[in-house]
Amino acid sequence: MQRLTIRDKWRPPLALVIYSVLLTVMALPVLLLAWFRPTAIDIKPLAATELGALLVVLAFTLLIGFVLLRAIKVPLDALVARSREIAIHGREAIQPLESYGTREVATLAQGIFDFAGDLVERTDYVRTFAAHVSHELKSPLTAISGAAELLREAEADGDPMTPAQRRLFLDNIVSDARRLDRLLGRLRELAHAETPVASGSTTLSGVMAILADRFPELHFAWDADQTASIPLPVEAAVISLSNLAENALQHGASRVRITLLDDHGQRLLRVEDNGSGIPEQNAEAIFRPFYTTRAAEGGTGMGLRIVEALLAVHGARIELDHDYRSGAAFQITMPRAG
Repeated sequence: MQRLTIRDKWRPPLALVIYSVLLTVMALPVLLLAWFRPTAIDIKPLAATELGALLVVLAFTLLIGFVLLRAIKVPLDALVARSREIAIHGREAIQPLESYGTREVATLAQGIFDFAGDLVERTDYVRTFAAHVSHELKSPLTAISGAAELLREAEADGDPMTPAQRRLFLDNIVSDARRLDRLLGRLRELAHAETPVASGSTTLSGVMAILADRFPELHFAWDADQTASIPLPVEAAVISLSNLAENALQHGASRVRITLLDDHGQRLLRVEDNGSGIPEQNAEAIFRPFYTTRAAEGGTGMGLRIVEALLAVHGARIELDHDYRSGAAFQITMPRAG
């Protein structure tokens, strides 16, 4: 993407604009006085009171200009300098200014600091995410490479493996290749989840029909009107609930209950299962990318992260109910469709 660069040309500094305007306003009475005085029969020099009045006006003009500079220019200069520091030093440079001058400058500064904080968090997330991806891809690639090397060396040494040994190494290669494929598929889903998509809504009954067809091992029940609407497009609703259902199935659940409620202008979607639940020591890490307790069974640790990112795009959030003890329970809070 081409970086936007503002065209370099001369532009008046703010101080020059402020003082020019004030001095022009101050000069108007003087010009009017100079215009009308020659029409008088007796032309006299400026009286002391007139000269004093002009000096007082000039002093007030300079004072007003100083106040405007302190209230507008100084905070803006400080904000520009702070934004450059943030660009160089990152999070540690996001510090409050000594003075914001006016309410509008304070609002502008808050917006810049919020935006900078989001960018820094995004940069940290991408850096950590890239490290996790590299690690997760490296493990199966190393296993595949090692198995292939052993097969090749056995053939080159003239001491071929037994069919059982060869089958074991080939099975390992196929298993790791499938793990890579699952991981790449999850990464594509996450990239799609974090990309803004069209908004919309869908009926709960329609989503439940898709889930029942996709997970025949699970019994789905819901406490809501069959025509009740979820303020999420059908794709987002299906992906989110499918990941929750898959997690429930992997933890031994046989039943999933979905409850839809209204609460102070929001819609709450509660998903409960009767599986083994989530241990308290793992509860804080379940939304972290690549965190899984099922790595040996092919778990990628991306499911809940995909759900969280996908819901965030649509202004919704998901939370784990730490007090639920009959399995696992998640609550999705969604803005009510306008």
